[in-house]
Amino acid sequence: MANPLLIPCPSCNGLNRIPAERLHDAPRCGRCKSEVLPDAPFELSQSNFASQLKGDLPLLVDVWADWCGPCRSFAPTFAQAAKQLQGRCRLGKLDSEANPQLSTQLGIRSIPSLILFKGGVEVARQSGALPLPQLLGWLKQHGL
Repeated sequence: MANPLLIPCPSCNGLNRIPAERLHDAPRCGRCKSEVLPDAPFELSQSNFASQLKGDLPLLVDVWADWCGPCRSFAPTFAQAAKQLQGRCRLGKLDSEANPQLSTQLGIRSIPSLILFKGGVEVARQSGALPLPQLLGWLKQHGL
């Protein structure tokens, strides 16, 4: 058996060791029993962002705001991507209005913005909403 992957729980931020071959078996958190790899985007905030960057699966962040029309229209596409990428990439949503300090720290200048992190490091950034085929193509260019 290969080394297990470390994956933070989106609910309690606890790190879970999950064998790669079990990623599609709806693994549950050892601490809080929540689903570790939900098929929907989870909320990111100033308080959980650093914990969620940890781990072996890439993290795709959608930076958005409630007042932003393109952000709202992109939300269903991002949710579809979460279903398609479950077990390969984790998708989180960061409300830039509720987390202005983190948005500034990330250098957000326009929304919606997508940031792809691998191993806790930003590897790609895309401004603007994308249709699902382009979003999946963009991720494929970056190794997903």
